[in-house]
Amino acid sequence: MHRTMSNLFDDDAAPVDGERFDVVQRIGPVVIERVVSSAAPDPGIYVQPQDEWVVLLRGRAVLDLDGETVALAAGAHVFIPAGTPHVVRETSAGALWLAVHVHPTPPTAPPGGLRS
Repeated sequence: MHRTMSNLFDDDAAPVDGERFDVVQRIGPVVIERVVSSAAPDPGIYVQPQDEWVVLLRGRAVLDLDGETVALAAGAHVFIPAGTPHVVRETSAGALWLAVHVHPTPPTAPPGGLRS
């Protein structure tokens, strides 16, 4: 069995703006991403065809989930069902997330969903 080892906290400097998405692992229809946020997240609306579960490992964030404001601190997690409009309103510089995307079928394109 081939095993790869890495550390989620390696190369975790905040981008100047927006967020950086790094695929950690793909397992069939599941894609696990590490997300590093700047203090100026992209205010675009995400509407994804897949379910997503995210946990904030470090920092703070404020999300708009289908019109509801949700404040997150380190350790907080949230499930975002497929088709739910959501926006990352605020993040602290260097906020670190782990996102698990569960696609209806294995993805053929990079994860992240559609933005409008």
